[in-house]
Amino acid sequence: MPLKTKDAPIKPTAHQQVYEVLRAQILFGDLAPGQAVTIQGLIATLDAGMTPVREGLRRLVSEGALLQQDNRRISVPVLSPECVDELGFIRKTLEPELARRASQRMTIERSANLRRIDDALNDAIRQGDVGNYLTQNYLFHAEIYRLAEAPIMAATVDRLWLRFGPSLRVVCGRFGTQNLPDKHVDMLTAFEADDPSAAAQAMAEDVDQGMKQIAAALSSSD
Repeated sequence: MPLKTKDAPIKPTAHQQVYEVLRAQILFGDLAPGQAVTIQGLIATLDAGMTPVREGLRRLVSEGALLQQDNRRISVPVLSPECVDELGFIRKTLEPELARRASQRMTIERSANLRRIDDALNDAIRQGDVGNYLTQNYLFHAEIYRLAEAPIMAATVDRLWLRFGPSLRVVCGRFGTQNLPDKHVDMLTAFEADDPSAAAQAMAEDVDQGMKQIAAALSSSD
């Protein structure tokens, strides 16, 4: 009888690969607010077929990460002040609760992992590495959402990041990485002190400061 081998990892489909690349480009601001995207342009830059590109765009339009206008032009949405207010309200409603739930499920190992992510974030700030700062900031928040074990709320918030992610890149361009708000230390302290209320408060303040920075950056760009 032949020896059994471990199952090979499932390779993402071409559709999924294109979607994930485009999603990351939007999330981390490689595609700027207002920037148009075309099927032919993406076929060239992603070295992908037309069908996977069409499917990726369709999914991202349905998630609100891209905007399809009446003339079929597809672009990255530009946030209005009203959209910033709405996003801030939803984030301040859901994310503190996710932080509170994550705090209730925190362990020494989980807290240490969050500190490692935050250390990488701080290194990016010191180096002025905008791309890595945005990546580590997202990973820090995403890990908290995962630990909360509230998949519906976490998925809702994760979609919101696609809405304001490109504008975070604008914030970095206007203010640089050195002056960005950081309430992560307060969150980590609350997690390690087993204080869910303090964790929720720190998350609320983090969200509030971040959305205010986005509003200021968009206002100055106008």
